[in-house]
Amino acid sequence: MSDSTLLLIMAAAAVAAAAAVIVALGLRLSRSHRELGTDAERATFRALHSAAAAGEQLRNGLEPAGALKASRQLRTLLNCAAFAMTDDARLLAWDGAGAAGRQPDSDAVMLLAAHALGNGRTQVAVLDHQLRTALGLADAGADLKAAVICPLKVDSRAVGCVIILSKHPSAGLVRATNEVAAWVSAQLELAELSASRTLLVEAEVRALRAQISPHFIYNSLNAIASFINTDPERARELVVEFADFTRYSFRRHGDYTTLAEELRCIDRYLLLERARFGDRLQIGLQIAPEVLSTVIPFLSLQPLVENAVRHGIEAKEGAGMVRIVARDLGAYTQVTIEDDGVGMDPELLRLVLAGQRDGTHVGLRNVDARLRQVYGDDHGLTFDTGVGHGMLITMTVPKNQPGHDA
Repeated sequence: MSDSTLLLIMAAAAVAAAAAVIVALGLRLSRSHRELGTDAERATFRALHSAAAAGEQLRNGLEPAGALKASRQLRTLLNCAAFAMTDDARLLAWDGAGAAGRQPDSDAVMLLAAHALGNGRTQVAVLDHQLRTALGLADAGADLKAAVICPLKVDSRAVGCVIILSKHPSAGLVRATNEVAAWVSAQLELAELSASRTLLVEAEVRALRAQISPHFIYNSLNAIASFINTDPERARELVVEFADFTRYSFRRHGDYTTLAEELRCIDRYLLLERARFGDRLQIGLQIAPEVLSTVIPFLSLQPLVENAVRHGIEAKEGAGMVRIVARDLGAYTQVTIEDDGVGMDPELLRLVLAGQRDGTHVGLRNVDARLRQVYGDDHGLTFDTGVGHGMLITMTVPKNQPGHDA
C-alpha cells in the first residue's frame, strides 16, 4: 500500500464521528461491495468500518478484551505485520506476527514502550536480532525491520501506547500510526468522560439516599412515637413500613428496579406521611397493570412523590391531593406525579434543573439527569407548574430496555 493511500485511509479514520453516523444509519453492512465503485470509496468504507468496530471495543477504556478486539481491526487498517496496545504498566493486546504461538513477553514490550510513555513522544526503534529475540519473534519476525511506538494520551497524560511492527517502515506509516494513536486517545477520553459521568450520577444517587434520612426519618419517627400510647398496634405497623422503606432506599445492589417495586416503596412512604399529615394528605392512584414490569432507574419515582408532598402539600394550607398515574402508551410507559400544592416559579425550576440552586429540590434534578443519561435528552422529566397552581411531572420511558436488569 502506498503512502498516499495509507494517509487517505487514516484521514477517513480520523473522522470517527462520521463512522458513528454511518453505523447509526445502518450503512455499515447494508451497502454492498458493488455499490462502492471506486478504489478510494472502498478504501474509505473499509477504514470507517474498521474505526467504528474498534471504537465499540474501546468504550470501557483500556482493558485487555476490548484492546485485543480493537487491535485486530486497527492492524488491518494500518496493514502492518503486528499491532500491540499497552497501558502504562503492561501489554494488553498483541495481534499479528508471533501471536499464533504465544504473546511476546510483557516486560520486553514495556521496555520498548518506556521512552514513549516517559516523554510522551513517538519513537521509532530498529528491530535488530536481539530485540526481536526479546519480543519472542526471532523466527516469526525475522523480516521485521522497525517498530513505531506512539503514546496514548488522556488529558496530556500518557496512559499507554500503540506499537506497530513493519517489514517496510516509512514516514507515511509513522504519520498514519500517529493518527491511529490520536484516534484511540480520543476514544479513551470519551470512555473516561463517560465513566466520570456515571460515577457522578452514582454519587448523586447516594446523596439522594442520604438526603432521605434526616428530614423524612425524623418526621416518621415522630409520627410513630405519637401512636405508641394511643394506638400501639398502628405504631408497630408503621415501624414495619418504615423498616421496609429504608431497606429498599438504602439497598446496595442494582441501578434499576421495576415500576411495581418502586410503587411499593412509594406506598410505604405515603403510609408514613399520612400518619403525620392525617386527612390533609389525599392520595389518588391510577395504574395500568400491563406497565408494572417496566424497568426504570432505581429511586426515580419516589423522589418525585416526596417533592410533591414536601414542597407542594406541606407548604399548603388545608388538604392537598397527590395523584400518581401510570399509563400504557404502546412501546412506552408514562408516569405522572401531580399535586395541587403551592407550585413553583418556572424560572426557579429552570435554575434547579441546571444545577444552579445547590441543595434545593435536589431530587428533581437528580432524577432528570439520570433519565437523560440512560435514555437520552428526549426522555428527561417534563414539568407543568406555576406559583399557586401545583405541579405536574411527567416521566416517559421505553418498555423494551436491553441491558437494563432490575
